[in-house]
Amino acid sequence: MLGENYRAMSSEGRSQGKVGRVIEKYGLDGFGTQLEAYWTGEDGEQYSLRALADLFNRRVLEAAMDAAGMRSLDGEVENRYRLLSDDDVSAGMREQTRRELDRAGLDIEELESDFVSHQSIYTYLTEYREATHPSSVELTPEERRERELDKIGALITRTSVVTEDSIDRLAARDALSGGISGVFVDVQVTCEACGRSISATTFLEEGGCSCRR
Repeated sequence: MLGENYRAMSSEGRSQGKVGRVIEKYGLDGFGTQLEAYWTGEDGEQYSLRALADLFNRRVLEAAMDAAGMRSLDGEVENRYRLLSDDDVSAGMREQTRRELDRAGLDIEELESDFVSHQSIYTYLTEYREATHPSSVELTPEERRERELDKIGALITRTSVVTEDSIDRLAARDALSGGISGVFVDVQVTCEACGRSISATTFLEEGGCSCRR
C-alpha cells in the first residue's frame, strides 16, 4: 500500500501489538508517547479510549494519503474517516469514498485493516507502555476534592467567557443596548442538613458545610 514509503517493521514494532506495528509501518514516530499523554491527561486534556482510537485511525489515513501523493485540505482527513467509519453514513456514501481512495492509489482493504479499536489502544497503553490511567490510582479525599474543584472551576470560567462573548457579539450588532464590564458566575449549593446556601467551590474546599463539623 505505501510503496516505497513503506517502512519495514522492526522487532520493537512487532513486540508492541497491532498499534505498535501500525505506528512503525506508517512512520508515526513519537505518536505512542502522545497517545499515552492524552490518555493519562499529562498535558491537561484527557481523551477516552474511543477518542484515541479515532485520533489514531485519522493519523493512519492521513499518512496513507500523504504517501499516495494526495493533497488534503483542512478537515478533509476527518471527513473521509467519518465517511469510512461512522455508522450514520449510508452504504452508498461509504462505498463512494472507498472508490475515490482506491483510484488515488490506496489499498483500501489494507488501510481499513490497519485501523484499530479502542481495545487495541487499551492493550497497547497498559501492556506495552505500562501506562496507568489516573482513575485507577487511589486518591486521598483532599486530592479527590481538588480534582472536582478543577472541573468546576473550568466550567465556571467557560460559562463566564461564553456569556461575555455572546453579549459582546449581540451588542456589536445592535441587538442589545449598552455593554458590560464583566461577567460573574456563582454556583450555589444548599446543605441538606441545615438549609444553608453556600458557594459550591467553598463547599468542596472546606469538605462540606460547617454545620457538620
